Amino acid sequence: MDKVILDKLKSIVGTQNFLDSKEDKLVYSYDGTPVFRHLPEAVLFPENSDQISEILRLANQNQFNVVPRGAGTGLSGGSIPVDNSVVIVMTKWNRILEIDSSNLTAWVEPGVVTGIFQKEVEKIGLFYPPDPGSLTVCTLGGNVATNAGGLRGLKYGVTKNYILGVEMILPNGELLKSGGKNMKDAAGYNLKDFIIGSEGTLGIITKVLVKLIPKPSNSITLLIIFNKLVDAGKTVSDIIASHIVPSMMEFLDNTTINCVEDYAHIGLPRKSEAILLVEVDGRSSEVQEDAEIIRKIAIKNNAVALKGASDEAEANNLKTARRSAFSALARKMPTTILEDATVPRSELPVMIEKVTKAAKMFDVMIGNFGHAGDGNLHPTCLTDERDSKALDKAHKAFEYIFNEAIKLGGTITGEHGTGLSKKQFLESVAGPAGVDMMKKIKCAIDPNNILNPEKIFSISPKCEGILPLKREQIKNFNA
Repeated sequence: MDKVILDKLKSIVGTQNFLDSKEDKLVYSYDGTPVFRHLPEAVLFPENSDQISEILRLANQNQFNVVPRGAGTGLSGGSIPVDNSVVIVMTKWNRILEIDSSNLTAWVEPGVVTGIFQKEVEKIGLFYPPDPGSLTVCTLGGNVATNAGGLRGLKYGVTKNYILGVEMILPNGELLKSGGKNMKDAAGYNLKDFIIGSEGTLGIITKVLVKLIPKPSNSITLLIIFNKLVDAGKTVSDIIASHIVPSMMEFLDNTTINCVEDYAHIGLPRKSEAILLVEVDGRSSEVQEDAEIIRKIAIKNNAVALKGASDEAEANNLKTARRSAFSALARKMPTTILEDATVPRSELPVMIEKVTKAAKMFDVMIGNFGHAGDGNLHPTCLTDERDSKALDKAHKAFEYIFNEAIKLGGTITGEHGTGLSKKQFLESVAGPAGVDMMKKIKCAIDPNNILNPEKIFSISPKCEGILPLKREQIKNFNA
């Protein structure tokens, strides 16, 4: 990138908010996704919306790319820099601007850490349910960008279910405000839903309005142990069929159990093929009744042991162990590829078997865990990216897993996003017409394709051939 442009960027954000040493750029060249990495030209920490607007206008004028970034915990390559790009980091935008108890809403900046926000609202008896595994470090802006899920997705839904409004800077530098505190709003297109899950390709989020709910008064957490994987899958299906909706229903296979136990030392049964971590919450009488029905279903499906957490501390210890699954598996091999194939809940037992088959078929080590209650599995391949043959086998295993998920009516990602790592599978899920419509939306908003290009799908630098020709272009063409 031209030094003149870099100097202009430095003047916009100030020397204290501009990094371009090789060491600094290396830190922002990757996210939580293995294999993908690329050095940016510079790293910027804008302090206000006007600075972001200036950066984007300069990018359009000089044809360089801008990649938005939160905490860098993404697992699909969504915040990886591309050629001729600068990274805009939003972690310093970390203020909770308002908690409105009357309307059960809160305005936050995009750099607010999810777990910190949850603790703040719980102090006043409110509840923000989405809880990604990385909640202690991930940011709410990143959660919106990827439509993040979490352990409580079965009962409470994912990020999109709690976003009422978004403010963002569009690729042309203009400010867009969408949504508000109204519980009903049918005025025009629902623009915020285009933004949620758009992975930083349509704008840079500067504010988020989230919905809050009252905090549940009671909960029971159960650890259920199985000698056979298939019994755990059948238990999940039977619990759902019984019309009970747990707040959490998490699954760990034997590989993951042993890695977590090596890491956390909480007494998980090393010889078991699978465990389920189930939590029900709500009013006391309902919670007790639901927990008893779940116990009976588990016993019917050959559970070898059931343990209820004795208090909140033990329940949190079990949930922390589940959230550590990725970290625990990552200690096993140099490279850890975590994915999130998702199927209809009724197909979960079949999908678990398909993941096991993929590991054997391609001779790779796969730990499988995830949000069993909503059909969102996290098959995790333990490999070494320095070994090209081993990495190729891992890619083939995941190609098989994604294709099998699609055959079962599933999708290639439930909560991580498409990013760089899964865009080759997008058309299999969305269809040619669906991908074409996405590209047209992108090009209408970002005709120069400067904002986080190459993510979700690939288009030409200036969207040639995507948008209809303008009237003057048609005249010139006919001439």
